[in-house]
Amino acid sequence: MKRDAATRARLLAAAERLFADRGFKKVTVREICRAARANVAAINYHFGDKLGLYREILQSAIDGMRATTDAAREAGKGHAPDERLRRSIEALVTRVLSDDTRTVHNLIHREINDPTPALDAIVEQGIRPRIDYLARLVADLVGVPATDRRVLRCVASIHSQLAAYFPNPITTRLGFSKRPRTLEDIRSIAGHIAEFSLGGVHATAARAKPGRRVKQIRE
Repeated sequence: MKRDAATRARLLAAAERLFADRGFKKVTVREICRAARANVAAINYHFGDKLGLYREILQSAIDGMRATTDAAREAGKGHAPDERLRRSIEALVTRVLSDDTRTVHNLIHREINDPTPALDAIVEQGIRPRIDYLARLVADLVGVPATDRRVLRCVASIHSQLAAYFPNPITTRLGFSKRPRTLEDIRSIAGHIAEFSLGGVHATAARAKPGRRVKQIRE
């Protein structure tokens, strides 16, 4: 039993690294087993097939995304709308940038660029709950339904600021995702994103007030 568990752990570690480096479709079962020092039949034995192994690796990433969203929700609980959004964004950004998530980001980036049947799980379990939560916070401040396109645009702006700091060849070359970061640096980034986002949300809320558009046209 211990031997099976050790083999399973090696397969997960080797596959995660290979999938993050090259993507699901370009990695073979034989390569994974060789890197894990396992028999070529080990993946079928432990996971059913290569996709089953891949899904399990992505599920760990999804679980981490959900935990981060839960932490953001908890940070904002009990506060007024402005402070709830600020604290939620700061908690979200701080947690994401503090963790060593380069492999996770690479996995998700490759999945987005070359989707597999596992993409729906990432969207529905990992990304949508976070977007829906931010949309509810923004909607409260703007005074429109969470499905309003103005709310969705605000959420896209908030999330895009965070994405600028995800490690990838472009953000690294532009200087956004340089490592290592100190906790002070991360908190500074989080505070800026929260402050900038609140400014944008308040501007959107002001434009959404009845009669505002008419006044602007007359001017």
